[in-house]
Amino acid sequence: MIGQLLDGMSWLLLLAGAAFVIIGAFGMLRLPDFYSRLHPAGLTDTMGAGLILLGLLLQAEAWIVAVKLLIIAAFLLFTSPTASHATARAALAAGLRPWQTPKSGGGAPGQDGGT
Repeated sequence: MIGQLLDGMSWLLLLAGAAFVIIGAFGMLRLPDFYSRLHPAGLTDTMGAGLILLGLLLQAEAWIVAVKLLIIAAFLLFTSPTASHATARAALAAGLRPWQTPKSGGGAPGQDGGT
């Protein structure tokens, strides 16, 4: 009984992590500039991989496997946001400016208050 409950929770976490990664991938494709794309990349790496690792942790039969998965999760938790921040700072230092909405006349109809 408890094994089935753990399997169900594990699959739920694995599917949620996979969904998070796929949605983040679409966000990386759809967003307009480097800084906007960096946000889903960092979230996907941290949250999506974290959920997948938690799902795998529930499936681990040996304690050494569970410890290794926890070490990987801790490593990801600390390095992914740090890497995203360092990448954004490097891009800003290199002169890459954040995207801004086009001024009137350049945007889609209805965005600048006109018709």
